[in-house]
Amino acid sequence: MPTPRMRTTPLPGIGVQYDLVTREDHHISVVAHRDGTRTLAVYLADDPDACAEAVHLTEAESASVIDALTPAHHSPTLLHTTDLGLVAERMELSAHSSWNGRLLCDTLLRTRTGATVVAVLRRSGAVPAPPSDFRLAGGDVLIVIGTRESADAAADLLDRD
Repeated sequence: MPTPRMRTTPLPGIGVQYDLVTREDHHISVVAHRDGTRTLAVYLADDPDACAEAVHLTEAESASVIDALTPAHHSPTLLHTTDLGLVAERMELSAHSSWNGRLLCDTLLRTRTGATVVAVLRRSGAVPAPPSDFRLAGGDVLIVIGTRESADAAADLLDRD
């Protein structure tokens, strides 16, 4: 199979644009904005300069698309949560959340929802298995594992202001 044709273009003040032309000559573009968001664009086959559709994705949405496109990054020795009836989701804590600045144990997340926070991603790095006295901050991304229902309940709980 031929190597995909990829071109990278710096966009000063904006980010970086990645253009991919597939083996079937479809033109796909991703602009990685400096703020972490992404714009995914698909161009018309008969006019490579005409954008057929553009979708702006938040940083969390981009991460979800990456996870969906790269299942091979998982080691075969890791448990696949869907095989167990579980989901693992990223949930960003808003800076305006009532949980901002409070302890993880204050949420009673596991008791109230049945879901578990297995890690917190923060600009300063990842905190695996955060202790109950871990102080939450706006912008934290909580990695939550549970059933579909418990993960939805956790998202609702964390979104409450």
